[in-house]
Amino acid sequence: MSGPFEGLRSQLLGAAEALAEGPAALPEILAGIVDDVDHALREPLEIFPVCHHSPASGLAMVRRLREKQPRVIYLELCEDLGPLLTELRNCRLPVALQAYASELDGFPKESAPLSVIAPITEASAEYQAIVYALETPGVELVLVDRSTDHVFQWQPTVEAHPGEEPEEDLHGDAVGVEIGDLRPRFTELEEHLLHHGRVRHWSEWWDQYVEQPLANADYETYRQVMVLIGSLFRRLAPHDTRRFASDEDRERHMWTRIREHLAATGTDRADCLYVCGAFHAASRLPEVGSEPGTPDFAITARTATKWLYGLIPSSQSAIEAQFGLAPGSVSIAAATWRKQLGRSRLVPFQFKGKRALPAPVAVAEPVTDQLSGYLSGPPALDGLDEEELRGWCVDIVRLARRNGYLASTADAIAVFETSILLAGMRGRARPTPYDFQDAAVTCIEKDTVPGRRDVRRLCEILLGGDRIGQVGYEALPPLARDVHDRLAPLELNLEQRTIQRALLDLAARPELAACSQLLWMLRYLLPDQAVRPIMGSRRLGEKHIQESWDLDLGRHQRTIIELGYEGVTVEQVLEQRLRRDAWDPKATAATALKAVEHSLLFLESPRLTDELGGRAVELLAAERAVDDAPTVLRRIRRLLAHYRATEPALPSWCERFVTEGYAHYCTLLPAAFVEEETGVRQVGAMLGFLFSMESLALSLGCDRTQLELAVRQSHPESPAKVALLWAARHQLGALSLADLRTRVDELLENPLVVPAFPQYVSGFVQALEPVPRLAPFVVETLSKAFGRLPDPVLLPWLPTLITTLRAQAGELVPVLTREAGRTFPGTLAGIDSWTPPWNTQRAAPVAATRPAGPAVMLLAAHPDTTDGVASLLGCAGGWAAVEAGPVTAALLVEHPASVGAVAELLGA
Repeated sequence: MSGPFEGLRSQLLGAAEALAEGPAALPEILAGIVDDVDHALREPLEIFPVCHHSPASGLAMVRRLREKQPRVIYLELCEDLGPLLTELRNCRLPVALQAYASELDGFPKESAPLSVIAPITEASAEYQAIVYALETPGVELVLVDRSTDHVFQWQPTVEAHPGEEPEEDLHGDAVGVEIGDLRPRFTELEEHLLHHGRVRHWSEWWDQYVEQPLANADYETYRQVMVLIGSLFRRLAPHDTRRFASDEDRERHMWTRIREHLAATGTDRADCLYVCGAFHAASRLPEVGSEPGTPDFAITARTATKWLYGLIPSSQSAIEAQFGLAPGSVSIAAATWRKQLGRSRLVPFQFKGKRALPAPVAVAEPVTDQLSGYLSGPPALDGLDEEELRGWCVDIVRLARRNGYLASTADAIAVFETSILLAGMRGRARPTPYDFQDAAVTCIEKDTVPGRRDVRRLCEILLGGDRIGQVGYEALPPLARDVHDRLAPLELNLEQRTIQRALLDLAARPELAACSQLLWMLRYLLPDQAVRPIMGSRRLGEKHIQESWDLDLGRHQRTIIELGYEGVTVEQVLEQRLRRDAWDPKATAATALKAVEHSLLFLESPRLTDELGGRAVELLAAERAVDDAPTVLRRIRRLLAHYRATEPALPSWCERFVTEGYAHYCTLLPAAFVEEETGVRQVGAMLGFLFSMESLALSLGCDRTQLELAVRQSHPESPAKVALLWAARHQLGALSLADLRTRVDELLENPLVVPAFPQYVSGFVQALEPVPRLAPFVVETLSKAFGRLPDPVLLPWLPTLITTLRAQAGELVPVLTREAGRTFPGTLAGIDSWTPPWNTQRAAPVAATRPAGPAVMLLAAHPDTTDGVASLLGCAGGWAAVEAGPVTAALLVEHPASVGAVAELLGA
């Protein structure tokens, strides 16, 4: 094969033969990469190879676009992201194009939501191509990579790149796609390059051996070197992986789309430019090429998943973490981009309105071999720039002192000399930012970091910082713009990336009530730190006249934008969230009641509240466990209190919830008492529901006999549940307080039961929920336990009692405290003479006879009716002695003044 690279091919084959002990595939690899370069350059449609976020690629792109001025640019980017590109003019880079789907059709439901992001930086070649195409009249930009739907079709399991998490997680768990992923996939190759290049990580090797030599190289040299590197990495990459197969399918897809566009528009291939990663530029697949007879790739149909598109803010650290780059590498690349622009006096493309460019000056020249000269000598690196290095050293010492380090001028000198020393040890005359960073850590870093940032992070800030992008107002989705418009009365700059304090005087400015309502909804929907109340709360029955908020919406812009994918207004998104929670397959009655409460707090929608309440009734009836009984009791009590205070009658769903809950808990009560999986707190909450809702349930048609039968059928074995059962029987009138006291005394006198007595006490404490009138008895039982239990039993139990009260009965502690305050003396002097009321001997009651009135005399004279009612109610006992008293009528006749006053009052 003859061509411009025949000499280079011969040299490489000769080198391969000289390495007799090398691998057998070496001649094939070395000749193959030269053939790949030759093949890529022979393609009639010009291929522009790039590396993602590479300043050298960006500089070469600016030069080539001004020289050639292509009429069509084919770009390696998801084809369905095209409509978003025009919104880049309203953003501050870096930002990321995003495709988002929460309702999946064709993908596993459990993988929702799906998200794909494509970060864009100013120094990237793709951004320069996008701006050129959008700002130059008559230029068409065509995205040719697979759609975001195909990203998950072809690669359902995405491996995360290794790397540290950024301080701000701007990308979340989205799948990242990038233009020009150029990194060795053969681990041994990367280790070899790092070892012999005397660098720590791949970003540093790439900066020294590719970025710097190509920054000022001519276009042909840049193009040939990039294709050569892409071919080398491609041939050494494992070919039996899912990733490699996906890359090949992407190449087939992109060239198929290119040929379709050429055939549809009739565009001359000489007026086109194909921008893709250097890895793809070296492809030799049969489907690759722009010739009309090239076989096409069968592109599968997209699924029915509905994708939503938008722009989200990104940052340099988020890009590094997303794609496994070294910390600070994107910041250093941005600084290199700005420095090279100033040195070469190139003007990058920017959004300034469409304008025509001068006539192109590019002349078609034959391809010549630029690789031989590039590979035969060392890279032409810049010499030592003492002024630049000295400025870095002074600035890092200043930053270090501001952040608590005891740095001085001597440290600046040490950093300067160490940077030069490290650069010399690593074979370079000019210290790179990585050398300077290592030197600063060596000379300034201490055993402990005095502030929030260490020296390595300070170096990243010094060399460019972590630039964070922002999506402009015009590029925001309707919901985000609506939030900004509705919060405008607060007169705050919501795009600012600092915490801002909002003071709402609702009494003096009633128009701020709408802002308050919106802030509470955002508080529910956004992360905790985005909208944080400092003063004020939102609960049923509460109304505040003043509120204070800390707003950090600027740093949480991505979250607000993603809310816009779910609806047009915050109210719509909130309603959808509440419905989704209530109708979730794992939803419980407690979950639905929580949604009901939030609908009352945030949305004035009786229809939605009734639907959620009806759902709560359905879930309660279907539950077979009582784990959420405490939460259900607490929430339904709060809701009933709210409706009784604000509405003339309870809504129908509340009545159905009470009646269904009464029957439901009566049915489950005997089993809950016996099952070990059901805790004492859950059983206590069930009894609390039954006893506190009893009057309402009976008025709605429930039968008390069901509760009595449930209690009689309960036979617990656990001491704590036995105590709960005794409390329930006492509430039903089947066990008197004297009998309860007797049983407790018998437990304390039985040495076999004493070790389990603390469990009985815990049960009585939980019984305060369903039977609050037992508070004096519980205080009495606790006092007896503290006074009579032996230390080996009492002392180990006390921590358990405290933790149990704190975790499960925190609301009952004030009840016990108040009752103890009424029972025990309030002064120290009164303790000596104090006798517990339960130890006081009570005199036997003496039956006293009182004069009876006419009604009593009538019942005593005709006892049959009274005896029948007593027998029906199950009341035993006989008649007491009745003493005839003075007749009431005679008394009134003797004292008529009272009767007259009453008659005058009644107007008789």
